[in-house]
Amino acid sequence: MNARGALGRYGEDLAARRLADAGMTVLERNWRCREGEIDIVARDGDALVICEVKTRRAGGREHPMAGVPVRKAARLRRLAARWLLERWPTPQPPPGGVRIDLVGVLLPGRGAPVVEHARGVA
Repeated sequence: MNARGALGRYGEDLAARRLADAGMTVLERNWRCREGEIDIVARDGDALVICEVKTRRAGGREHPMAGVPVRKAARLRRLAARWLLERWPTPQPPPGGVRIDLVGVLLPGRGAPVVEHARGVA
């Protein structure tokens, strides 16, 4: 694994821990299909959560919570629908619906990482 992959994996580990600390159940990580990848699939009560994780080092060009661009949001919605078709145990959608969240992880030069969680970004 290269440095970028290791950075992303570290950020996803922190994000999964943050979601679990918030009472969510992580169902799957790094789910892939031909159309792309979902970083984290979790359950928050009756809702299914598709979570995009952005990890950045401090001083970079873009803050990890800069948002999910329109194209990325559309792709995440398509991936969520695909995940439901392939992995959801019943033909009925989750009673609480599907939500797309963003977890941003900022790694400062010194000190603890800053982890932010935004619900329903797309």
